[in-house]
Amino acid sequence: MQAALAYLAQIVALIRKEFRDLFKDPSSRALLLMPAILQSLLFGYGATYDLTHVPYAVLDQSRGAASTELLASLDGGGVFTRVATLDNAGQIAAVIDSGDALLVLGIPPDFEARLATDRQAPLQVILDGRNSATAGAASAQIASVVAAFNVARGAVPLVTIDRRAWFNPNLESRWNLMPPLIAALSMIQTLLLSALSVAREREQGTFDQLLVTPLTPLQILIGKALPTMTVGILQSTLIFLIILFWFGIPMVGSVWLLYLGLASFTLASVGIGLSISAVALTMQQAMLYTFLIVMPLMLLSGLLTPIRNMPQVLQWVTYANPLRFGVDLVRRVYLEGAGLAEVGADFVPLLCVAATTLPLAAWLFRHRLS
Repeated sequence: MQAALAYLAQIVALIRKEFRDLFKDPSSRALLLMPAILQSLLFGYGATYDLTHVPYAVLDQSRGAASTELLASLDGGGVFTRVATLDNAGQIAAVIDSGDALLVLGIPPDFEARLATDRQAPLQVILDGRNSATAGAASAQIASVVAAFNVARGAVPLVTIDRRAWFNPNLESRWNLMPPLIAALSMIQTLLLSALSVAREREQGTFDQLLVTPLTPLQILIGKALPTMTVGILQSTLIFLIILFWFGIPMVGSVWLLYLGLASFTLASVGIGLSISAVALTMQQAMLYTFLIVMPLMLLSGLLTPIRNMPQVLQWVTYANPLRFGVDLVRRVYLEGAGLAEVGADFVPLLCVAATTLPLAAWLFRHRLS
């Protein structure tokens, strides 16, 4: 019993030392919290695919009552802003090339006559394909305005679509992007802190002293991992509160399941960071290795683009990426209200990554290359 207490006391002493290293400098304390807050706010306000402002130009060759009514529907919707009214087709290229307008709506001269005789009256929409995502969304928005225009004129189609979106009623891109940031943003600093922990001591010359103490590699591993995990969970909590209360995105699922998933994900991230730290000989190397792997982890996580749209080879590679399963777990628990049975498969690769990287880091502590 006394041996077990002494074993735990050694770990606690090492954990206290790590916390002192992390929080002793006021500027370091600010850097632990402020980036997570600022990044979550920037993503929430800046990284959105929702259409709020679409500048467009119009070439109205009809100039009749019907075209005026259609343009009034566009201008009054709050999304489309007319920046130019063209006189001829030769002006289209200039307004698109300059970037002043995202699209040009062309109304033919016989638009009024075709509608009066119940014939099809096609409109021409010229889009700036340099921003394909926004252009596609703008095109779909124009189609909905035209459909409403047809209904208002009594030209009701025989087949209609009654759309209802689950988990995101208004199809806001912020709802899809923000919850996964609870895992993604905290991972960046968790990796960096854990990668620097051993490299910092190695530069200061204290890590060799640590190795000759009675502490075992397992104790060193636990003492290095727990403080970084605590900081990672704290950052995730800050981001979670910002998403829930500042942006008002409601959480449907279980909080305890969310934190159980975050703990597993953070453990896997710390294992990767400690492995990097054990290999790196200097802090500069540790930072370089961390930034080298962060971008691929983000791109192959499904945070910005669906994994099913990636080439098959890259889909296989994502199975080694803990962020893929962290993003999926947080998104499903937060938005869908998924239970443990639905997201249990995400825990397996996270725990496998942790079970591989943490023992590897412990072994490298004693057998590192120098």
